[in-house]
Amino acid sequence: MPDHSPYDSLVVETRAQSSFRVARQVFVDDGILAAERERIFERCWIYLGHESELPRKGDFVSRRVAGREVIFTRDTKGALNALLNACPHRGARVCRERQGNAKSFQCFYHGWIFGLDGACRDIPGGESYPAGFKESAEAQLPTVPRFGVYRGFAFVCFDKGAISLEDYLGNAKEYLDLVADQSEAGMVIVGGTQEYSIQANWKLLCENSYDGYHAATNHATYLDYLKDRGDNLVPIALTGTARDLGNGHAVVEYRAPWGRPVAQWIPAWGEDGKRELDDIYQRLVARFGEAKAERMTHTNRNLVIFPNLVVNDIMAITIRTFYPVSPGNMVVNAWALAPADETEARRRDRLFNFLEFLGPGGFATPDDIEALEQCQHGYANNKEAGWNNLSKGMGRDVPAYDDEAQMRAYWTEWQRRMGGRMGEGAAA
Repeated sequence: MPDHSPYDSLVVETRAQSSFRVARQVFVDDGILAAERERIFERCWIYLGHESELPRKGDFVSRRVAGREVIFTRDTKGALNALLNACPHRGARVCRERQGNAKSFQCFYHGWIFGLDGACRDIPGGESYPAGFKESAEAQLPTVPRFGVYRGFAFVCFDKGAISLEDYLGNAKEYLDLVADQSEAGMVIVGGTQEYSIQANWKLLCENSYDGYHAATNHATYLDYLKDRGDNLVPIALTGTARDLGNGHAVVEYRAPWGRPVAQWIPAWGEDGKRELDDIYQRLVARFGEAKAERMTHTNRNLVIFPNLVVNDIMAITIRTFYPVSPGNMVVNAWALAPADETEARRRDRLFNFLEFLGPGGFATPDDIEALEQCQHGYANNKEAGWNNLSKGMGRDVPAYDDEAQMRAYWTEWQRRMGGRMGEGAAA
């Protein structure tokens, strides 16, 4: 590596003074975004979808993932695949639908046909090609270089030399397990996709997704609403811890007053709801023991898997990804996840919670969007006011959920991935 990198000292940690700062340049610079696409999105494991989105053989979903057109399929043998949506002949997309069920994909340009495993099935005028061409690697629909599934969560990686998915997830697997284990019947994506854009840098949504510090102020209206409705079974103040999970992943885990359909009852759900949730809880105790059942049902988790996957296991379960369009613009996709065997009443409560707080028109999301966009406006001053401070809680043995240890974990990995040296110096 050269003596100096243009990405040196964009993140500066001064442990002696308990100071951790991030240069605001990283939110506005086109060159930094280009480097992120190359060094982060092309080399990390990126979330593709959930296996429940493809319940039948022949099902497919097409998505844009890290700048690539990808088809997520379940082929005729029932295997999951991640295919690049580009015909090997002239490059046209072979799948132009967002989702569906098919026996094959046919390129509309010249008629080449491919199976849902990517294998070339037919080439019109194939006699004009050399013998065996249809079976050659040149004629197959290309697959994503790396593809893996953990507990139903499917990921892709465009770096053939990357570590395995399980090694990449590392300690984050514990928290995906806490989601996946909530139902013996499995977890499923409910309904469609929420899609919206935010006029802010994509990394700000990573930070915000597990920023416990902003809850009491930015989401005060929601907390007051719960208090007035009489939902809170525990003190209205949120309490919990933050944890660095390695590889840039981190989580905040905490108690909160809202109902959790997995088994934290609130009066609004009535006595029938209480009996049902008590039964769910006892089944979880039988499967996992009292300690894990209590943790699974009565604590919330905001998990960020580096670089851009958020799993919020809170009053509902949300999976969220987001991609940069420009330094100051991102596109967000979000899905609701639920137990496959959930009753109609609990599903109704879950989706109400999902839309009430997490949806684009809910209590939280508009407030968060406004906060992030106001930050992005403020970064116009980055030459004169050049640093964000993420020092809250430095030096604590056990960081609180509203400290910033989780963000420091993210930025440390970001700096490593970008190939720059962490700065170490006097605080500004």
